[in-house]
Amino acid sequence: MKLARKTAEVFVPDAKPVKQAIARTTHMCIAAHHDDIEIMAPHAILECFGRKDRWFTGVVATNGAGSPRAGIYAQYSDAQMRAVRREEQKRAAVIGEFGALLLLDHPSAALKRAGRSDVRADLKTLLLATRPKMLVIHNLTDKHDTHVALALRTIEALRMLPRHARPAKLYGGEVWRDLDWMLDEDKVLWDVSAKENVQAALLGVFDSQISGGKRYDLAAMARRRAHATYRQSHHVDSAAALSVGVDLTPLIKNDELEPVTFAEKLIDRFREDVRARIRRFL
Repeated sequence: MKLARKTAEVFVPDAKPVKQAIARTTHMCIAAHHDDIEIMAPHAILECFGRKDRWFTGVVATNGAGSPRAGIYAQYSDAQMRAVRREEQKRAAVIGEFGALLLLDHPSAALKRAGRSDVRADLKTLLLATRPKMLVIHNLTDKHDTHVALALRTIEALRMLPRHARPAKLYGGEVWRDLDWMLDEDKVLWDVSAKENVQAALLGVFDSQISGGKRYDLAAMARRRAHATYRQSHHVDSAAALSVGVDLTPLIKNDELEPVTFAEKLIDRFREDVRARIRRFL
């Protein structure tokens, strides 16, 4: 599998040959940054954890050079931070029993250029090699520019594939803006009540972020519990923790559907729901 950057890497936690490791993929997450996978795709990781008939592959598109740093990492150079972030992500892959981890090592700015063919080519290459049945990417209403840009590059790459080679399901996960605002009927809910210890370990391994004051480990676990508690007002909780996603499959079923139109329809439905509820009691 030829990737654009010489510094790209494929890491296989159980040391299987690369071709064999990636070919067994059933679930995949393509994320912009190190630790995004663990925040937005816990359900996909857990569905494969401890299984021999399902395998999770994680993909990190950027190199981590722009990561914020503090504490013992405050004086680290970009090169040092890239190395730290890469090692942290590999540790997470071991803890989560990933089938494979692909580190594409692109600079963040490259993802934001619509005409950047090397990013799109990498995504197309790995999608053809892995053929996941379920793919999780960033959602289109995320407020992080790099996340939205990568989601668009991934959709572009998926649309370059023959239809039989595309995933059966494409989902958007939540990182820098959760999806609680969507109407219930537009949400995809995954029960992630199980293996809180594994989820906590997956998030806790990213010390370079936690030590710098970004408690993604606490925030992500709290968000999942909040989703479960605030899901319904008149019923007891049916799960201890929920992860929320949006079904993006229509975007790879209909290549004419514009991503911005898809996102606007979700927002319009939310707007109408708010308007109708307020007017009902005037």
